[in-house]
Amino acid sequence: MKVMLLAAGRGERLRPLTDTTPKPLLKINKASLITRHLNRLHAADFFDIVINVSHLGEKIIRHVGDGPRYSSEKQPLEAAGGVCLALEREMLDKHKAFALINADIFCDYDYSRLRAGAKTVSTTKSCHLILAANPPEHPQGDFSLSANGVLLPPHGDTYTYTGIGVFHPSLFEKLKAEEKHKLLPILQAQIKKQKATAEIHDGLWHDTGTPAALARARKHWKI
Repeated sequence: MKVMLLAAGRGERLRPLTDTTPKPLLKINKASLITRHLNRLHAADFFDIVINVSHLGEKIIRHVGDGPRYSSEKQPLEAAGGVCLALEREMLDKHKAFALINADIFCDYDYSRLRAGAKTVSTTKSCHLILAANPPEHPQGDFSLSANGVLLPPHGDTYTYTGIGVFHPSLFEKLKAEEKHKLLPILQAQIKKQKATAEIHDGLWHDTGTPAALARARKHWKI
């Protein structure tokens, strides 16, 4: 299964830090976030990896080096827009499920479990998300979850999307390449069709998109 790491974002909430350092190159105990993802993916036997880059993308390419393929964007295209462009460039298979991971998160999720999600997506569903407990910056959460793992609109107990998921490429086939497209409307459409599933990750997870979240992540550097 192919994996796409989303690394093109501007990181507005972390400015001025991200004026000179792209978010995926922020470090937790001397190791960049994107290096941690790549190490964990390799440990789970994922080696066919695409990284989309835009803001300070040349720094990411120099840091990571050869191995992954890079999908350069003239401007950040949001998550779904980045996927659409990678599909257009035939960096992702247009008929097989792939994993999509935000490169600026910090977590200990076992990436080998993504293969089980891919089996679900390849048979009866269209996407499978990894959820976590709501962080202080996002107490309302994103989604709810049925007893049998079907993703639901937020009501009652809610959880936050970790930025890790498995998607079928057909979800992006009607999008125009080189344009910005957010992922949320796609997920909401699949929820209405009851075609989205999810699981809850109860281990460590941090969205490093704010100074407070980044500081919390750096307290867990021993991972």
